[in-house]
Amino acid sequence: MSVEKNTRKLDKGIVRDFSSRMSYASYLQLPTLLSAQQPVSQPEHHDELLFIIQHQTTELWLKLVLHELRSAAAWLREDDLGSALKGIARVKHIQKTLTEQWSVLATLTPTEYSQFRGFLGNSSGFQSAQYRAVEFVLGNKNSKMLPIFESDPQAHGMLAELLAAPSIYDEFLAYLARQGFDVPRSVLDRDVTLAHEFAPELVPLFKHIYENAADNWAAYEACEELVDLEDNFQLWRFRHLRTVQRTIGMKTGTGGSSGVTFLQKALELTFFPELFAVRTEIGQ
Repeated sequence: MSVEKNTRKLDKGIVRDFSSRMSYASYLQLPTLLSAQQPVSQPEHHDELLFIIQHQTTELWLKLVLHELRSAAAWLREDDLGSALKGIARVKHIQKTLTEQWSVLATLTPTEYSQFRGFLGNSSGFQSAQYRAVEFVLGNKNSKMLPIFESDPQAHGMLAELLAAPSIYDEFLAYLARQGFDVPRSVLDRDVTLAHEFAPELVPLFKHIYENAADNWAAYEACEELVDLEDNFQLWRFRHLRTVQRTIGMKTGTGGSSGVTFLQKALELTFFPELFAVRTEIGQ
């Protein structure tokens, strides 16, 4: 069917009356979603909408990341490695989107941001409960973060729950133990409310898996998926740091942190240190 006068005809079957039907807008709650952008600058600054949407979309993606990672942990508890890896694969795609998103915010120049930054008060991405939740699920537990969220019972409750729950790495190691791999008891019985720290006794286990990949393919594949997950997270952290440095230089953060200096320290945090340490040992 040709297009006449550069205008496409509508198919006869297209639904037009939504007085009693669910529409696209009603399903997605678009009136609520699209009215959630409320600039606070006076007079309203043109670029504040970019700043708000950047952070709101990040929170939406983080909600999905949490959904997938918590489900992956549950699947590991049920010894369903395939479903867990499918969830992790989806998270990896989301991570790439989140990292690319920084390039949009980077179009905000220091001059433009300075014209509405003062209206933000002490609000800061540092206070993102979902971001902290993702860190907790991946193993970077830090109970000192909880008091920041005491004024938000729902966020505080979520973080307290995740602080006490095994991380996805804890669940993976327990899964390996149930599959007959020699996971040290000291690792399996660790205090899961603390951040996972490098355990040298785990390295021989991963060396065995990597050097005998054909015989341990499922475990080998899972290890590489976790490595991808951490690599992507570190790339996000680095892109965050560079965007902040590009926009505010070495200024203190709105939430009271040292800004770029504080973000730099995050690059030293790790989720699965043994999976990186084993690379030095392979082939020796």
